[in-house]
Amino acid sequence: MERTPPILINLKSFREIYDLYYEVLCRFLSFYTQNAQAVEDIVQEVFLSLWENRNTVEISHIKTYLFQSARNRMLNYLRDEKNRSVLLEQWFEEQMQMRNKNSGAGNFDTGKLLKSVEKAIESLPRKCKEIFILNKIEELSYKKIAETKGISIKTVENQMGIALKKIRQFLSENILSQK
Repeated sequence: MERTPPILINLKSFREIYDLYYEVLCRFLSFYTQNAQAVEDIVQEVFLSLWENRNTVEISHIKTYLFQSARNRMLNYLRDEKNRSVLLEQWFEEQMQMRNKNSGAGNFDTGKLLKSVEKAIESLPRKCKEIFILNKIEELSYKKIAETKGISIKTVENQMGIALKKIRQFLSENILSQK
């Protein structure tokens, strides 16, 4: 059986692959989630990875490669979202139990939590804060933020990672530590 030679990826072939498979991959991933932003972000990650690794990865069947990459990234995303939800639910449950023990009442001060989240966002470095607000409040995709700001999608990803880490740290220091 003869082996198919690997596909060479240059700017022209990448553009052709992108144009041919972008919408198809988005439709495919929409079977996993109706979160259009997550779908778009994952498809962008697949293409970004393809481009960044174009000189090292050997691909014989581009369609198979793209669909497997997209599927794997989506499953990772869904797993991470589920874990995040479970941790958040556990945290709220712990807060409710602590409030019940300390006050005898089941009142959780959501106003205080929201103010702390606002303070956490305000404490972010300017660039992180802008990107975080564009993504989480204005609901722009990483791609749209990158285009708007004139930066790479990878920079947006890095800034979002920094923002989320700093917000978690701020909340753990200012909310979770309070009993």
